[in-house]
Amino acid sequence: MASTHVSDSLHWIAADWGTSSLRLWAMSQDGAVLARAASQDGMGGLTPDRYESVLLALIGDWLPVRPVHTVPVVVCGMAGARQGWREAAYRSVPCAPVAGGAMTPVATSDARIAVSIIPGLLQASPADVMRGEETQLAGLVARIGSRDAIACMPGTHSKWVRIENGQVAGFTTVMTGEIFALLANHSVLRHSVAIEGEDRQAFASAVREMMESPERLTASLFSVRAASLLSGADGTSGRARLSGLLIGAELAAMRMLWSDNPVHLIGSGPLSAAYGEALRIAGGDAVIEMGEALTLAGLRVAYRTMEREAA
Repeated sequence: MASTHVSDSLHWIAADWGTSSLRLWAMSQDGAVLARAASQDGMGGLTPDRYESVLLALIGDWLPVRPVHTVPVVVCGMAGARQGWREAAYRSVPCAPVAGGAMTPVATSDARIAVSIIPGLLQASPADVMRGEETQLAGLVARIGSRDAIACMPGTHSKWVRIENGQVAGFTTVMTGEIFALLANHSVLRHSVAIEGEDRQAFASAVREMMESPERLTASLFSVRAASLLSGADGTSGRARLSGLLIGAELAAMRMLWSDNPVHLIGSGPLSAAYGEALRIAGGDAVIEMGEALTLAGLRVAYRTMEREAA
């Protein structure tokens, strides 16, 4: 799309700035996407003084040549972390996922942009935090309205969230993804786990095992190694079994949330598919929600809320 067309219709810019990547959308006044941009310049590789130049390198062609008007840039994700562009202080639950007045402004050298960062959420007890996921939750709430819901956001650190009357009532972070990576790559199990591959039968068996006896997790984990030594189980089945044991243990721990409620699984790709399959095996019900679509919907909510509160 020609940059002149974008600059003529540009009203604001949406940004999802994660640990390892940056996604940007040029937005019209009515919330339509005019153009997209992305890079691998995530928070993990930046110092605070580099954020503005990285941003301008991607959106410069969208902006007017002269600062005729200021273009709002609404940012979610790790740019608001303590090590990010500027720390956006957490908001305490229960609360709405996003609130315009709570957004953190960032000073910029370029007068054409006005950057605001969406804060994450905190839970005092049990202690927990999220940053970035609140924007997807805002997108989910915009779609389902005031209905109560349970959301699961699979990832390195999965989030299980209770939504009540349009607010985040509470949440739990589970380190399943990180534990999988540690065990698969840095423990004795690395000799019995393939880099990739799928064995649905081994996965399903492991999920059922954890639903019946989650207290046996650590013993069952070593059985992945023992099976490869004694019965020649291959690395593909080892990987599937390890995944099934860990996801199954997570589902067993969160059973009180999903046993009587459909779960909104936010994300896409193999990991979300694995969670959906595990929930089905365990007797639960999942509704798949596309993560990028909810992120963009949540950024729209944040922008409109900010605009209303400024009026």
